[in-house]
Amino acid sequence: MPPIVFPKTGFVRLKQILAPRGPLPISRSGFWAGVKNGRFPKPRKISARVTVWRAEDIHALLAKIDQGDLT
Repeated sequence: MPPIVFPKTGFVRLKQILAPRGPLPISRSGFWAGVKNGRFPKPRKISARVTVWRAEDIHALLAKIDQGDLT
C-alpha cells in the first residue's frame, strides 16, 4: 500500500481526512461530533452536496493533537 500523501494547501473532503486514507484515525461520527462542539475545524460547503475543509486547518489540528493541546 502506498504511503498516505496529504496536501499542504487547498481543500480536502472528509474521506481524505479520516483513516484509512487520511491521517486521522477517528470515526466519521466522532469527527462530526468534534466539529459540532468546536474541537475540530468547521467545514465549508462548496455546493449542495460537497463539503470540504481547508488542508491548512487540518494540518493545524494535527499539530494540536501531536502537542496534546486538543481541548
